Amino acid sequence: MNTVLAVTEIVKPIVEGLGLSLWDVRFEKEGSSWYLRIFIDRDDAPVDVLDCEKVSRAVDEPLDKADPISQSYYLEVSSPGIERELTRKEHFEQFLGAPVTLKLIRPVNGQREFVGELLSYEEGAVTIKVDEQTQMTAQKGEIASVKLCDFFEQDYDDTDMGGQGE
Repeated sequence: MNTVLAVTEIVKPIVEGLGLSLWDVRFEKEGSSWYLRIFIDRDDAPVDVLDCEKVSRAVDEPLDKADPISQSYYLEVSSPGIERELTRKEHFEQFLGAPVTLKLIRPVNGQREFVGELLSYEEGAVTIKVDEQTQMTAQKGEIASVKLCDFFEQDYDDTDMGGQGE
């Protein structure tokens, strides 16, 4: 069993027992160090530092006991964030209709990044609506990442503030 699956099996029931959901688990090497990253989420409010601390403390001993990772690593527990990366089928299903940024491994017509509405996810193929006339479908092997967009800053216009703009 690979490391991520083994860790997921151990931590998922613990995270859910704390009233949270497990968004993702990643085991990544950066430089000479390994990082076990556990991303948690909740439905009723944003994840806060106390949630991360609770999960970190709760999973530490079970991970040490099961010992699914042979080398030393740093444990990080965090929220997936506003511009969270969509990696699993259930992520894509949850955010159908949402604005996403699709980054490709290789450019198409000189462009690697596309922003649009997530229309579908079928067998690893992601389809977005780029504009009223254009849809784009990319296969899993062509995609570097798919992340939710946070348009808060891009949509800001001071004329929306009660007509007080210049």
